[in-house]
Amino acid sequence: MDGDGRTGGREIVVAGEAGDGVEAVDLARRLLPDVLIADVTLPRMDGLAVARAVTEARLAVRVLLLTGHDTDEEVVAAVGAGAAGYLCKDAPQAELVAAVHAVASGGAVITPPVLARMLTRLAGTLPTTPDGAATAKLSPLTGREREVLVHVARGRSNSEIAAILGVSETTVKTHVGHVLTKLRLRDRTQAVVLAYETGLVRPGV
Repeated sequence: MDGDGRTGGREIVVAGEAGDGVEAVDLARRLLPDVLIADVTLPRMDGLAVARAVTEARLAVRVLLLTGHDTDEEVVAAVGAGAAGYLCKDAPQAELVAAVHAVASGGAVITPPVLARMLTRLAGTLPTTPDGAATAKLSPLTGREREVLVHVARGRSNSEIAAILGVSETTVKTHVGHVLTKLRLRDRTQAVVLAYETGLVRPGV
């Protein structure tokens, strides 16, 4: 499966369809959809290569990958390729629709079973107390930006963070943008990983 979607309000409009990865990248360049949905196992150019090509071309297109394998290694590769979402192909339709909207609005989505396994595995590799080098990575952030990063790492959306902090969603988006820029991160997925690596957030805490 491969498609492109634009979100207008809560509506998803299919802007184009492609039969393989090469066509998908070409359509992404020409149509610039908000979200490109690609199967990991596309012919000619697989989904990981599609995500990488879109990222390297700096297109204003977010990539959501669909998989039938659901492995930790594949999701790590997907994040490394620049994908903003990674979802099982057998996910309920409502979950897919929610993932498209989340990715289109700048969020990141990883299929829950894989995310749970990865966080458990990551927790086992983290020191019991973060070292100075790890915490130093977060030194460019203000107190409020660290607070926002904690909420992002816990999987909360911009609207949820805004409600918790008592600020506007626009303010939250600004803080998230500052976090990504100051820490030189590509997207929210990388921000989540860094938050756990530095000990700012720990699984279950």
